[in-house]
Amino acid sequence: MIPTEDASARKREIEEKLKQEQETLSFIRENLEKSDQLTKGMVSILSSFESRLMALENSIIPVHKQTENLQRLQENVEKTLFCLDHVISYYHVAKDTDKIIKEGPTGRLDEYLACIAKIQKAVEYFQDNNPDSPELNTVKVRFEKGKEQLEGEFRALLTRYSKPVPPILILDAIGGDEELEGEVTLEHLPEAVLQDIICISAWLVEYGRNQDFMNVYFQIRSSQLDRSIKGLKEHFRKSSASSALLYSPAVQAKRKDTPTKKAPKRPGTIRKAQNLLKQYSQHGLDGKKASNLTPLEGHDHEPRGVKHLSEALSDKHGASPGKDDVLDVEIDSYIHCISAFVKLAQSEYALLTEIIPEHHQKKTFDSLIQEALDNLMLDGDSIVTAARRAIMRHDYSAVLTIFPILRHLKQTKPDFDSTLQGTAASTKNKLPTLITSMETTGAKALEEFADSIKNDPDKEYNMPKDGTVHELTSNAILFLQQLLDFQETAGAMLASQVLGDTYNIPLDPRETSSSASSYSSEFSRRLLSTYICKVLGNLQLNLLSKSKVYEDQALSAVFLHNNYNYILKSLEKSELIQLVAVTQKKAESSYRELIEQQIVTYQRSWAKVTDHLTERNMPALQPGNKLKDKERQVIKDKFKGFNDGLEELCKIQKVWAIPDKEQRDAIRQAQKRLVSETYRAFLQRCANIPFTKNPEKYHKYSPEQVEDMIEKLFDTSA
Repeated sequence: MIPTEDASARKREIEEKLKQEQETLSFIRENLEKSDQLTKGMVSILSSFESRLMALENSIIPVHKQTENLQRLQENVEKTLFCLDHVISYYHVAKDTDKIIKEGPTGRLDEYLACIAKIQKAVEYFQDNNPDSPELNTVKVRFEKGKEQLEGEFRALLTRYSKPVPPILILDAIGGDEELEGEVTLEHLPEAVLQDIICISAWLVEYGRNQDFMNVYFQIRSSQLDRSIKGLKEHFRKSSASSALLYSPAVQAKRKDTPTKKAPKRPGTIRKAQNLLKQYSQHGLDGKKASNLTPLEGHDHEPRGVKHLSEALSDKHGASPGKDDVLDVEIDSYIHCISAFVKLAQSEYALLTEIIPEHHQKKTFDSLIQEALDNLMLDGDSIVTAARRAIMRHDYSAVLTIFPILRHLKQTKPDFDSTLQGTAASTKNKLPTLITSMETTGAKALEEFADSIKNDPDKEYNMPKDGTVHELTSNAILFLQQLLDFQETAGAMLASQVLGDTYNIPLDPRETSSSASSYSSEFSRRLLSTYICKVLGNLQLNLLSKSKVYEDQALSAVFLHNNYNYILKSLEKSELIQLVAVTQKKAESSYRELIEQQIVTYQRSWAKVTDHLTERNMPALQPGNKLKDKERQVIKDKFKGFNDGLEELCKIQKVWAIPDKEQRDAIRQAQKRLVSETYRAFLQRCANIPFTKNPEKYHKYSPEQVEDMIEKLFDTSA
């Protein structure tokens, strides 16, 4: 049971809490009433603001719409004014650009092109909007005039700045790969000018609507290309190979810095051939013209001579006294011009690709190179024609003019074909046609030369009286020696004419093709070897025939000996012997046998001298027996026959010639040994025989004197 005090306390506590809660509730009610009052006040304020805002909106929106309309009207007016100004500007274009168009684009190309662009837009406007307007004709005329001015500027820039490439620079470019560390660059136009030309070209391509400027371009550049090559040709004509400055100082300095590098061999020169022909020449082909000579090594007497090579193209250049190297210069010049054409054409194509549109480049390039190429081909045809005329005159040394050119043309052909890639077939075929013409002419000359060796007439006045080397032999050997420098060219030349049947050489299908130039080098070498053997065989047959002109068989033997020995020594001295050995392994031993045979034949001529010293008809000599008159006369006749025969042979053979000192000495020694031994034996048999009261009358010569007389054989100065 809860105590009363606690219940009272509890009751009071509850009552106090209830009172507090009632106070709180009253406070909340008061606050709610205040809040309601504030809410009603705020609602009233907002309602007032809303009404005022709506009133403001109702007054502002019409003003905004009106302002917006005014702005739109203003923009339309501005656009209309802009369009009017733009349209009006088209009517003023002709007037505004008149001064600049009249003055032309020189010196202000960008400004000029901007004016042309304005005129172009005016033309387009009037064509689209007012095609019947007189202003259209005005701006059209102005546009055409502007275009003509640009075309004129294009022509003027090309004409003013296009210059022939100096010969020295061309030669540097040709030899640039070998002589200089970097390739020589040919600059045809200044960079600023080139950029202007490219700019004008681009405009003309887009707006010019014709190709006249391309024709102008190839005409001007074609002329400069041709002039560059002609300038190089003139440079060679005026310059001496030994003294003229053929290369620029830059190249000369580079060469000095690299002394171990060999100077490039100029393929065009045939001065070596000229010097050799002069060296071994004594008479012209007519047998009358004489000149001073240096004999072949080991020879003291000179072979008969041949014509100078410079006569080969005499029909073209004329025989100018004191200018024997004219032909050399012409050939060297032509070969350099061929190389120059390739180099210049490559440079021209590089320049053309920057200026001419791609789809017109090949056609324009084809037209550009025609003049220079045609002139080169004409020069080549002239050389071939001159060579043909020389061959008709039987001056076969003229074929030497073909070899260096033909070799160079073949070496240049890959670059030539690459440079002319994309041009017309007629253009690309010009070089192969010239090569074929030269091969045909050269092959014909080789064949006719071989035939001429075989059919050279036996003319007594043209035969050397001393039995020395015949001019036909020296001519033939010298001609063959020149082929050594052009073995591949000569072999291919023969192969191109399919001469295998002529020389009985089977044509291996692996070594042949539809193109003559594809013959293998081995087959060409065999063919050339066979050709040389044919010439040597014809020469041997002709020499045998010519030797029969001599009435004295001994002189005939000396003649054949000299010629065979000259042939052998010439073959051994040069590389001809290796070339001959390709098809004739025993050629060297065969010539040695022929030489020995002629020596034996010559020695037989002394039989009529030594026969007097033999035992034939000699009386039986017994000590103490007296000789009969008949027996004494036999001995006297033997002495007299020997003396007379010795004197006669020495007198005759003294003026004969054996140019080869080694052979001459060997023949003398053999003859001295044979005659002196026989003579000594004869003297010993007759030493104590009193066959005459005047022994000195018959015993005219001692063995030593006989040897001295034989030692003076083949020596007119003794």
